[in-house]
Amino acid sequence: MASRSFTEEDLSCPVCCDIFINPVLLSCSHSFCSSCIQRVWENKTSFKECPVCRKTSSNDCPPVNLALKNLCESFQHERGQKSSSEGETVCSVHNEKLKLFCLDDQQPVCLVCRDSRKHTNHRFCPVDEAIADKKEILKASLESLQEELRISVNREQNLCKTAEEIKFHAQSTETQIKEEFEELHQFLHDEEASRITALREEEEKRSQMMKEKIEETIKQISSFTITIRDIEEQMKAEDVSFLQNFKATLQRDQYIPESDPSPSVAITFTDHLTNLKVNVLQKMQDNVGEREKTEIFI
Repeated sequence: MASRSFTEEDLSCPVCCDIFINPVLLSCSHSFCSSCIQRVWENKTSFKECPVCRKTSSNDCPPVNLALKNLCESFQHERGQKSSSEGETVCSVHNEKLKLFCLDDQQPVCLVCRDSRKHTNHRFCPVDEAIADKKEILKASLESLQEELRISVNREQNLCKTAEEIKFHAQSTETQIKEEFEELHQFLHDEEASRITALREEEEKRSQMMKEKIEETIKQISSFTITIRDIEEQMKAEDVSFLQNFKATLQRDQYIPESDPSPSVAITFTDHLTNLKVNVLQKMQDNVGEREKTEIFI
């Protein structure tokens, strides 16, 4: 609101004649753009003086004129809003149409900017030519980006395909592993059943042998018992009948079969456990080798 009471001339730098940019305040109360006063003072080695009143400045780095800076920014903001509402792109400093492009500063400028000190010895071209040139640059950049996009899309598709193939082959390998172990489990199960069957058959054979020996021993016990009882009865006789029957009794004792004091059948089944794991592993290896040979021939 305060900027409405000032004109563009009031807010222009005495050096560059443009709206102040970062204005600084000298001790003599004159203000200049910070870059402008520094450019004026570049060749001043002994003392720094004001370009307007020629008074020597007491400060090589003058302070920023905040009040003037705020006024300039407010003025440019209001003029920019006005230009935008009118639908025209104009210079924010001189409110003129931007017809030229400064090749040194790489920005569009108006005819007044071209003649200002700020753009002294700068190169210019029409805005239309600058737009065409910049569009060619962007076109080349766009084509490069589009090519990179195409390559990236193809790469993404190939990566996705590879990821699916990895998943497929992993699942297929898992299935094969399960099948291989299922065969191993079945082999071990069959081998276990076979060995247990052999153990049961041997157990039955030994048990039958023991049964026969027990029956034979029971018969011997019965025979011994009867013979002992008869001898005891004969020994009770006190008359001549003892002597008459003595020879027959003695011969009867001699015909009793002798018993086997120690069974010949082994009690344990260590043969079924000897090198069990080694034998089974060897048999498993031979079985796998035969199966692989068969698959090769097939």
